Amino acid sequence: MNTQVRWLFSWRGIRRILIVLAWIALIIALWYGEENWRGWRAWNKYRHELEARGEQLDLKSFIPKPVPDEQNFAATPFIKSAFGQKESHDSLWEDIYSQAVMSIYSTHAGRNNGLRWFVSLVAWQMAFDAIRSGRTNEHQRFESDRLDSESRAQAAPAVLQGLQTSEPRLAEFRAASRRAYSRYPVVYDLEHPWEILLPHLATVKGACGRLKLKSCAELAIGQGTNALEDVKLIFYLADSVREEPCLISRLMRMVCFQLATQPIWEGLAEHRWSETQLQELQSRLQRCDFVADLKRTLEAERAFGILIVDLLSRQKYRLSTVCGDGSGPTEPVWKFAELIARIAPHGWYDREKLNYCRLFQIALGGTFDASKGRVWASRIESNAHELNRELSGGRFGGPVALILQHRIAAALFLPALGSVVRRSAEAQTTADQAALACALERYRLAKGQFPENLETLVPQFIARLPSDLLSGEPYKYRRTDDGQFTLYSVGWNEKDDGGVTGKTFYDEKHGDWVWQYPPK
Repeated sequence: MNTQVRWLFSWRGIRRILIVLAWIALIIALWYGEENWRGWRAWNKYRHELEARGEQLDLKSFIPKPVPDEQNFAATPFIKSAFGQKESHDSLWEDIYSQAVMSIYSTHAGRNNGLRWFVSLVAWQMAFDAIRSGRTNEHQRFESDRLDSESRAQAAPAVLQGLQTSEPRLAEFRAASRRAYSRYPVVYDLEHPWEILLPHLATVKGACGRLKLKSCAELAIGQGTNALEDVKLIFYLADSVREEPCLISRLMRMVCFQLATQPIWEGLAEHRWSETQLQELQSRLQRCDFVADLKRTLEAERAFGILIVDLLSRQKYRLSTVCGDGSGPTEPVWKFAELIARIAPHGWYDREKLNYCRLFQIALGGTFDASKGRVWASRIESNAHELNRELSGGRFGGPVALILQHRIAAALFLPALGSVVRRSAEAQTTADQAALACALERYRLAKGQFPENLETLVPQFIARLPSDLLSGEPYKYRRTDDGQFTLYSVGWNEKDDGGVTGKTFYDEKHGDWVWQYPPK
């Protein structure tokens, strides 16, 4: 044993150890070089193919260009105040609505029958009255099932009076909406994408919520002109975030659009809109194209994913920052994955980007066609199964397996994108149905009743009938015995259920997506 120890520390032993270490270092260096070259070559080849097809992979190309303040809707004091402030957006409004909104409970929302209901103006009146008199507490809830025309008309003046505290802010939006452009003061720091702040989204949604309530109250007492102006402002606010590359901006835009359709529906249900107003609403609704806009949004999301992988390769962020907080029972796994990520060859990150883009195509390829105005729900489902199959080894193996397979970015960011396509289909279906409903109401005003079929509307009341983007066929329509009608899409299950709704308004599994009015 002593002889072996002496040999180990002899010059001959040390020299042999150094030679072995040198060979190991050389092999590691060659392996790193080979992995870097393979990854770089594969990614650049794939990237050039995408760019040759005109696809943008650099997030900078999606960032809206600045415009002069005098032409910018977002260059107003109230909007600017939302950026950099630490309080909630509701505190900026300083109105009664902010205090009441969380205390309103919809009795009908709990029925889960997938139908629209009138806004409960009586509940809002109760909330506003209680706040003004100081008779509220944080646990109090206001609800009412009095949705008849007379009850809502009696409550509407009090609701409009309560919304007067919101009017200074809404007036600022109204005046600024005459400007040609909208560029919110978002700082797109591409070195720190998680620090990009979008506080204006809550402000925009808050304004749309107030305008929805206001227009519904105005319709209840026959103030159709004012209601139309408020609906148009909701549309403007929804479109004010249209150019933003962030996925959440698109989702918020669709939420705001859906808010605008509530007063449109209420006015149609009670025949409150005039022919001129209906024409204006119909024209605006027919300009909506949420499927065409979808391509740019998804490409921007892909560019975000590529940027994040680049930041990880530069050690700008830790893997646990992207994947999770590293707490709980998986903490040792995350620490080991973090170590692998730190010592991984740069070529692995190139292959991450390649797999991310390749699986992006697997997840979304063939799911929609903007030129044809189609969305294929079944294709989204089959693509999701294929994506899960591609990622299944990584999912069972945890973050370490995902790193070794170069698919961690794909596993993190891609599975949720199918829902964005579905939400876009929901918004476009609502736009189509609302436009058709306006045309049907115009026909009723002219002829005294709704038509037997949709084809009768062409060309006097609508130039072209939109097709159900989930079936490619005309929307289903029938006149009902009570003099109303049922208009519907086959819904996400791509099956004609005869105009029967699912449990929710846009049910993903059962029923049709229906536009109809309460029975008289």
